[in-house]
Amino acid sequence: MFPEFTLRYARLPDRFFLRFDPVPVKAPRLVAFNRALAEQLGFDLTAFDEQQAAEWFAGNTVPEGAVPLAQAYAGHQFGHFNPRLGDGRAVLLGEVTDREGHLRDIQLKGAGCTPFSRGADGRAPLGPVLREYLISEAMHLLGVPTTRALAAVTTGERVFRRVPEPGAVLTRVAASHLRVGTFQYFAAREDLEAVRTLADLAIERHYPELASREESERYLALVEAVQARQAALVAKWMGLGFIHGVMNTDNCSIAGETIDYGPCAFMEAYDPDTLFSSIDEGGRYAYRNQPWIAQWNLARFAETLLPLIDDDQERAVDGATTVIKAFEEQYEAEWLVVMREKLGLVKQEEGDRALVEAFLEALQSGRADFTLAFRRLSEAVEEDAPTLLELFETREGIEAWLPRWRERLAREEVGPEAIAERLRTVNPLYIPRNHKVEEALTAAAEDNDFTPFEALREVLADPFTEQPGREAYALPAPPTAAVFRTFCGT
Repeated sequence: MFPEFTLRYARLPDRFFLRFDPVPVKAPRLVAFNRALAEQLGFDLTAFDEQQAAEWFAGNTVPEGAVPLAQAYAGHQFGHFNPRLGDGRAVLLGEVTDREGHLRDIQLKGAGCTPFSRGADGRAPLGPVLREYLISEAMHLLGVPTTRALAAVTTGERVFRRVPEPGAVLTRVAASHLRVGTFQYFAAREDLEAVRTLADLAIERHYPELASREESERYLALVEAVQARQAALVAKWMGLGFIHGVMNTDNCSIAGETIDYGPCAFMEAYDPDTLFSSIDEGGRYAYRNQPWIAQWNLARFAETLLPLIDDDQERAVDGATTVIKAFEEQYEAEWLVVMREKLGLVKQEEGDRALVEAFLEALQSGRADFTLAFRRLSEAVEEDAPTLLELFETREGIEAWLPRWRERLAREEVGPEAIAERLRTVNPLYIPRNHKVEEALTAAAEDNDFTPFEALREVLADPFTEQPGREAYALPAPPTAAVFRTFCGT
């Protein structure tokens, strides 16, 4: 069933990882399987056997050709450096080449206590596994670069966190699991050869256009390339009201993908200070801070490459500093592209940024739902729409803004219907609403009922199209709902 493994990472020197076979579980049961992704990866599904798949995706059986390993990495966690983290509960089976010729990692998350577990149990509760499955796939369908979910398996065992919970294993697919923290692990040990190996691997897998560059230029160009992808990625997060929640350097992908959906959530009423994570007491990873934390993480990445950028440390620092300082301009440009699209604008005008900011100010003063306000702009292209205005507790801001917006739309030189269609194409109606995700996770974990999970999964598979009978999935949590908090799951 599995495609052939290439074992690119397993061929690196031993210090890059520790060999580790997944720890078998008591009673694996397949509860979610991404058939479309499996086909894209080249799986042979002609004789699909659900029980055999459960054994594979739980780690009870190692697929032929796989060489399971736990990757070494370090990381800044909430600003504090830990020189040795590594895969504490994840096992990389290997890489496969998908049908488009791209190399993809296949990893089991929750596969047992590895040598990097640092006293933890190496397991994953069902709730966080299903959360990552739902949200990572939703992000993919919303057009955000992301790791993806191939399968979720329950283990027949209990995991103890705040309360005992059913255990589970997630099969995650990624362009790679190279992180800023992977580079930090070896830089902290002054292992320049390993840093160079990682940089060359990153170029080979993700930035092959840099391979022909002179060595004196190549590694600074790698920083620039990674930075460009991170700027575009975070701009997409901001355009969806997505809050990652744990932007540690070990969760910053060199490939430019969203990785590790721990305490993540989506903002409803617009407030730039929004955060959900129960452990982010200082608000380090609040919505408004995400671009600047990305820049901070990229500075840490550049630091690891300084000896490769230039033999002269002062020149290396100057070059890297110039690149990192450029992030703000790069991000602002990417953010404006995203926000122009969300307002139905294709042409570029000097006043567009002010128009976007005025809309966001109206959202904040009116306590309006971020996702629905953008979506319902499609109904207000020509005249005020009651469905839009009803989202606002106070309407002065939005009522003053709408004429400015329509005046700007008039210069787009296309009709109102075309603009309305643009808006419906880029502004989703359905996102993984926090209360709906929690309902699905609670039903699965407490009642062994996966019906809400499957229903939500089906809705999120078509986020831009109105689905009659599913109106409740588009609505924010009721005012009586408790304040929403997320937990890491580790």
